[in-house]
Amino acid sequence: MSRITTNPQILGGKPIIKNTRMSVAFILELLASDVTEDEILIDYPHLTKEDIQACLRYAAQAVKNDIYIELGKAA
Repeated sequence: MSRITTNPQILGGKPIIKNTRMSVAFILELLASDVTEDEILIDYPHLTKEDIQACLRYAAQAVKNDIYIELGKAA
């Protein structure tokens, strides 16, 4: 997790990719919107594949918590 950091003075302390102002949430939103890793790297050339993978690892760790969002019932 050395690529992910927080700083209360950057984006209100949200987790970001180290040495950037790119939030983990923003990268995850791009991926969830079907933007490919390669497209992200083209649009944000200061990022690396390792940065994107670090965001995914961070998200995987975050969902291990015992907090669940209630979703609608399956049809």
